[in-house]
Amino acid sequence: MATTNDIKNGTVLKIDGNLWSIIEFQHVKPGKGGAFVRTKMRNVTSGKVVDKTFNAGAKIETATVDRSDYQYLYQDGDDYVFMDNKTYDQINVPSTVVGDAANYMLESQMATIALHEGLPLYIELPASVVLEITYTEPGLQGDRSTGGTKPATVETGAQIQVPLFLETGTKVKVDTRTGEYLGRVND
Repeated sequence: MATTNDIKNGTVLKIDGNLWSIIEFQHVKPGKGGAFVRTKMRNVTSGKVVDKTFNAGAKIETATVDRSDYQYLYQDGDDYVFMDNKTYDQINVPSTVVGDAANYMLESQMATIALHEGLPLYIELPASVVLEITYTEPGLQGDRSTGGTKPATVETGAQIQVPLFLETGTKVKVDTRTGEYLGRVND
């Protein structure tokens, strides 16, 4: 058992038989009354986000979560196959667990997988990845980086918004959390 003093981002709590991952937390000490901890939590299995408040010093049950680096190998039906580079063990992760991360995963890319009792809970990709644009409308003379944006399809099949001057074949840096264009990458 832990207390609310042990809460930090990424902590996984066990509440009523469900696993909840802490997204944000804030220790609050009002001028009147007792201190408390305000949290924003995501249900690990359903993805539902809720706000919950705990009294300061309250006992909470944390879940044992092992985070390990795995290499993405390939997609097998609805599962994604990852390999542990130390033991060469392979693990199948269902597409429901991978979620939107699939839009930014290339073969042989590294990802962190959180496991609880051998079951994959969620996947963390690096903050940004480099992807090649496979299709976008051609740019026109005079298009500048400060102008508008246009849709572009990257090599994983995801659609992102890019500046008007970018063309097919350009490598771009993409934020894996928001899907935003971060910049052009020169080889």
